[in-house]
Amino acid sequence: MSAEPDSPEDRLRRFATIWSRAVFPVTSTSSTRPEFEQQLLPLARRLSEALAARVVNTDEGRAVGAALVAAHCTDPEALARSLDCVDAYLVLYCGGEGDSEDLRSRSARLQHAMAAGYAQALRERTLAEQEAIARAALEAQGAVAQALHATEARFRAVFEGAAIGIGIADLDGNVLQVNGALLRMFGITDQTMRGRRVQEWTHPDDAPQTWTLYDELVRGEREHYHLEKAFSRPDGTVLWTNLTVSLLRDADGVPQYQLALMEDTTERRLLNLRLRYEATHDALTGLPNRTLFFERLEKALSAGDGQRFGLCYLDLDGFKTINDSLGHAAGDRLLVEVADRLQSCATAPGEMVARLGGDEFVALTTGPDTESEVDELASRIMNVLLAPVRIDGRELTVRGSIGIVEGPAGERGPAEVLRSADITMYRAKSAGGNRFELADPEADARAITRHGLTTQLPAALERGEFFIEYQPLVHLGDGSVRGAEALVRWLHPQHGVLGPDRFIPLAEDTGLIVPLGRWVLEQSVRQAHEWRERYGDGGPLRINVNLSPCQLTHPGLVQETVDILERAGVEPEALCLEVTESALIGADDDLLKPLRRLAEMGVDIALDDFGTGYSNLANLRRLPVNVLKLDRSFTQSMQQFPADPVDLKIVEGIVSLAHSLNLAVTVEGVETGAQAEQLRILGCDTAQGWYYARPGPPERLHELALVDATG
Repeated sequence: MSAEPDSPEDRLRRFATIWSRAVFPVTSTSSTRPEFEQQLLPLARRLSEALAARVVNTDEGRAVGAALVAAHCTDPEALARSLDCVDAYLVLYCGGEGDSEDLRSRSARLQHAMAAGYAQALRERTLAEQEAIARAALEAQGAVAQALHATEARFRAVFEGAAIGIGIADLDGNVLQVNGALLRMFGITDQTMRGRRVQEWTHPDDAPQTWTLYDELVRGEREHYHLEKAFSRPDGTVLWTNLTVSLLRDADGVPQYQLALMEDTTERRLLNLRLRYEATHDALTGLPNRTLFFERLEKALSAGDGQRFGLCYLDLDGFKTINDSLGHAAGDRLLVEVADRLQSCATAPGEMVARLGGDEFVALTTGPDTESEVDELASRIMNVLLAPVRIDGRELTVRGSIGIVEGPAGERGPAEVLRSADITMYRAKSAGGNRFELADPEADARAITRHGLTTQLPAALERGEFFIEYQPLVHLGDGSVRGAEALVRWLHPQHGVLGPDRFIPLAEDTGLIVPLGRWVLEQSVRQAHEWRERYGDGGPLRINVNLSPCQLTHPGLVQETVDILERAGVEPEALCLEVTESALIGADDDLLKPLRRLAEMGVDIALDDFGTGYSNLANLRRLPVNVLKLDRSFTQSMQQFPADPVDLKIVEGIVSLAHSLNLAVTVEGVETGAQAEQLRILGCDTAQGWYYARPGPPERLHELALVDATG
């Protein structure tokens, strides 16, 4: 069955067609171009699958490179054209919907692996040729007496026809004979080459063991050696070769000549260097990328005693706004300008700047005295960002937040250091941005704990790690218990019991507050039903449940509340939902609509923490609330007698206003009898606090509530 038009299979075949057309002219194959395309199709499929894999398998790239050699693509131009095709068309035709930057990075790694596989396969093929040549040479030397002319003709054919450079020298290093391929490599004539000595071919990049191996060979202590060696050409360029030198012995085993076989690897080496650069540098800015930065950071952190490091982690403030409003092209030009400025800040030895991705950059300094150097580096970065950047006729102001980590080498790994810098950078951003902060281990620990709690929240709800404690609401007139507030707790396996202040903000940030709030409401309403069944009219008749601002915008709030009440067999009048004053500041009708519907059904709505926000008191008339919960900050001075007269007047005014609007007043944080009495005199309706009872399990609520309430 043929593939659908423009299907992945169609695009794959298109890529194979382009590849075959580019490479076929420089192959030595006897196949036709369509036949050669069919050979490339499975190789293209392997590259496509490796590109799409969760983890890039570079072995696939190496296998494809080796397969090119097997397909007679041995001309260096064939490799270069293949890599150019992969670079230009692999992501285009086989990338799918993935992230383009990630796909380009994956493609670069596959190209690098292809070059390595190609080089290894070609080297193995070359070595096989070399062995054949060596055998032919030895056979020629040994058979001179039997068939001198025929053997010499065969040797000459192999010698001159070989694609690799061949040279023969005596044991003193005098060059006796070279073939045409070697002369072309060096760019000199046969006459010039014959006057040379092997020992003259030293090069600054020679490996330390190069001439030790040579001396051992001419002394007869080894039969051959193989290494990578550079030679200087007369025109000043460098020739890189895979060099194999073998010792030739006579029929009696006495060393007689040395045979050198050279494969020109110059283009391949330059290609590998280019691929290495592309794999370790950011394509947009030219700065080192995350890969190279981690290599340098790991090296800095593993330095010896007395060495230190300093790291600046920079994130641009407001870059997303610029990118969204002016477009990605303008954002890219801004990043290039920022990269150039950052590069000018890190010019001293041991300093580097890299781009991690997006608008995140890092600057690294190393040495024995980075404590002061890293602060100076951060200051230089902040200063170079001061000047506006002009793009498309607009002057853009660039600011950044920097997290600094500094310390001795050998104590932390790269991932830990970067995480600390990232946390510190966000601390600088949270403080308003356009500043730098120094890493604080305690702040890091809090942030890490916060992150850990965030990731553990969903599983905690599934495992039933949350539980509810109840604090009684006491009528100030007769001391009777009128209800209880439900307060959720988290029994964490490592951290013990956590109060809502530790995890409710995290649940709001992650959206888990909706299912968590639903669970709290279900449990609390069920508990209200159990109290009514157990105590009758003497039990707590009303249950107060806190409602997060995030829950107000949940479209299923009203229906879920109705369903929960009906399933538990509890009347709406037994439920009071507490909403913080700050959540209702400036609330529009859409936000208030679900609260109005609940209030119309009979559910009481309490305005929690009243007095801590900035709402206009007259605004109370439009809010569907029945109860004001007065914040404890207004009543703290009443713990002692006599109370502050100003506080008394404020509370008296709030109570009078609330009652005039038919609102009941509940006071939080009552801790002494003096407070309770003053609040009773001022006309407050109900109270809760440690004076009556601390939050506790539901079975203790009734008795705890009555101990001090009647005393």
